[in-house]
Amino acid sequence: LVDLNHAQNIKSAKRMVERQRPVVWDVLEEVITEHPVLLNRAPTLHRLGIQAFEPQLVEGKAIQIHPLVCTAFNADFDGDQMAVHVPLSAEAQAEARILMLSSNNILKPADGKPVTMPTQDMIIGLYHLTHQRTGMKGEGRVFSSDAEAMMAFDAGELHLQTPVKIRLGDVTAVDNGPGEEWTAPEGWQPNQPVLLETTLGRVLFNETLPVGYRYVNYEVRKGQLSAIVNDLAERYPKVALAATLDALKEAGFHWATWSGVTIGMEDVISPPRKWQILERYEKEADRIDKQYQRGLMTSEERRGELIELWSKATAEVAKELETSLPQENPLWRMIHSGARGNLLQLRQIAAIRGLVANPKGEIIPRPIKSSYREGLSVLEYFISTHGARKGLADTALRTADSGYLTRRLVDVSQDVIIREDDCGTDRAIPMAIGAHIDSELVVHEHAETGGHARTLAEEVAGVPRGTDLNSIIVDKMVKAGVETVRVRSVLTCESKLGVCAACYGRSLPTGKLVDVGEAVGIIAAQSIGEPGTQLTMRTFHTGGVAGEDITQGLPRVQEIFEARVPKGKAPIADTAGRIRIEAGDRSKKIIIVPDDGSEEIVHDKISNRVRLRVHDGDHVEVGEKLTEGTIDPHELLRVLGPRAVQVHLTNEVQEVYRSQGVMIHDKHIEIIIRQMLKRVTIIESGATEFLPGLLVDRAQFEAENRRIVAEGGEPAAGRPVLMGITKASLATESWLSAASFQETTRVLTDAAINARSDSLIGLKENVIIGKLIPAGTGISKYRNVRVEPTEEAKAKVYSMTAYGETDYGFGPASGVAVPLDDFDFGSYR
Repeated sequence: LVDLNHAQNIKSAKRMVERQRPVVWDVLEEVITEHPVLLNRAPTLHRLGIQAFEPQLVEGKAIQIHPLVCTAFNADFDGDQMAVHVPLSAEAQAEARILMLSSNNILKPADGKPVTMPTQDMIIGLYHLTHQRTGMKGEGRVFSSDAEAMMAFDAGELHLQTPVKIRLGDVTAVDNGPGEEWTAPEGWQPNQPVLLETTLGRVLFNETLPVGYRYVNYEVRKGQLSAIVNDLAERYPKVALAATLDALKEAGFHWATWSGVTIGMEDVISPPRKWQILERYEKEADRIDKQYQRGLMTSEERRGELIELWSKATAEVAKELETSLPQENPLWRMIHSGARGNLLQLRQIAAIRGLVANPKGEIIPRPIKSSYREGLSVLEYFISTHGARKGLADTALRTADSGYLTRRLVDVSQDVIIREDDCGTDRAIPMAIGAHIDSELVVHEHAETGGHARTLAEEVAGVPRGTDLNSIIVDKMVKAGVETVRVRSVLTCESKLGVCAACYGRSLPTGKLVDVGEAVGIIAAQSIGEPGTQLTMRTFHTGGVAGEDITQGLPRVQEIFEARVPKGKAPIADTAGRIRIEAGDRSKKIIIVPDDGSEEIVHDKISNRVRLRVHDGDHVEVGEKLTEGTIDPHELLRVLGPRAVQVHLTNEVQEVYRSQGVMIHDKHIEIIIRQMLKRVTIIESGATEFLPGLLVDRAQFEAENRRIVAEGGEPAAGRPVLMGITKASLATESWLSAASFQETTRVLTDAAINARSDSLIGLKENVIIGKLIPAGTGISKYRNVRVEPTEEAKAKVYSMTAYGETDYGFGPASGVAVPLDDFDFGSYR
């Protein structure tokens, strides 16, 4: 205000601001241009919970944000609060703009897929736009251009969804999606006009996509939309992607409004044959009850059969509902397009509530036969409240549990930072990229979270070593008949501190090779912890049926990462050999007679209720499971070694997440597992200074052994140890980090007794003492940069001709002022 002469001095300027004079707003607008601010929504579960934006002044007191970033913040518009932070220094502003701007954070760190997806209203709008209906106005007409078709639409002569022929300019290719492939007319070249059988809606949809993108000529639902956005993210720069997303958002909202999708009681259609179906099953249930009363089956069996029966009944009624819904039903359109809701919810509203659980978590063997539309009877209402309350209690517990898991994961992996470009190792892990389905090789269903975004360790099918794998290259390799490839992985990285960029591979959020200084451990912990709340808590009891009572969901993930002996663990074969089973009255014994003639191995106290996976007289290989259940990772490590454990743990964690439909790249889980397997127990000390029974770091152990062998001494012998994440965090080298995690007094007294020093390598130690963290722009490589002009620049700036050595003396001048006109200044201005 003072600079622009609106106020005489600071005091009066302050008064103007306090009184909100109109001129203040104009000045404010000028001040905030080009100045990003940070927005953050609690809980910040992953790095996308804080993003930078360029503010714009609006009327009203609420902060308005772009609808596409809501997914990343997990925000909605019902009164969420967000914190705003203003970066002040030039460096802070530069970091906010380059690293944190929302348009640079389109990809999700967990799996490299776009996180800014059109959702809800936008999906319904785009679905309405690309849906095709016959029998509407203007069918069979031909238009000479999209403009003419639009004119007909405005005049009310043509429906948006009517199939018509339209002549379109600059089409590069046409994608008919699931329909039959498009055959180009003879002599047609890309970017020439072409007459297409399509709808006006689809023409409008294609206008939102980048120029030169193939013409999308199919119905776009949630899945198709995400495939298109994924494809755009892989092939176009971020600027083009952001522009397209904005256009999709605009079109989606606009056409959602025009589609007139609404919902009334009339739209909830009950399946017509519902009660006939249920009556049929009711008779069957009576039959089961009669058998039970005659004593032909136990109560357990009766329960199991009833549950199975009513599950079938529910499924049949749901199927009936699905067939009786008309295509244009608003509920069906919402669900079918993927905008909101699923068939399970629709089933409960319109058809049948189905089986529910009692407070113990057991399924009640009688179903709730009413739907919400019909209304529940008093008894039905009462038993359905159990589930509702349990759901709320579960959610509260789950949030706390999930947060604690994230905290432990962060603690164990915080010092995994990219420290160098390449550790130079030849070690790698095999990764399946192809799978045989009906005797033909196709891309493996989990290739995207497994082989993608990694560095190739050796040349395969003409693809050179060190290539970054992506969907295009993987497709090519699978077509060439490659089923597994060897890829670099953090599990085999040989960096002393942290990991190297080549072993980590591509950074998922940026799509380029990871930078030195990236805190990949933190990213891994956040990627695993963030979906934790979605994982179900409950161990669903089907009435205590043996063998099915296994831990699932969040408790299972905790069990794996804490390396606990699992509930209901299955013994594994220590050696290859023949099986002999001896049955007792309470339990069985499984005896393995080894092939090499060593003494028999006995697994006793195996309950009779446990299902066996082997039969008497079978031959087993090393590490084979003998009964149903979960393998104890410690046993696996002892019998089959570290690689088998790494594969087993990765698959087990992935199984839990995939069952909930969550995609996480394997490399994040591998980082945690690397930290769990970091230590070695010394068995024999050899010529080293390690004492037997000591836990040492693997890197330290290998370095010391190399030194001793080079001197001609006896190396130490050790065996790998699997540690749970809590134990691994407390066993870290840094006592500051361990003390700030758990058991503070014990850690501090220990450190004091042993006079330990902390070398401040990880992140937490530096945060505690208030130094810059050694990651990102805080890494020494970037901190100690000195900016100096290059030789050429120096030569250009300091080109003083005519002197050999620069002579700074005054020379033989007389001291009389020389008129400036005499000097030739050249073009230095």
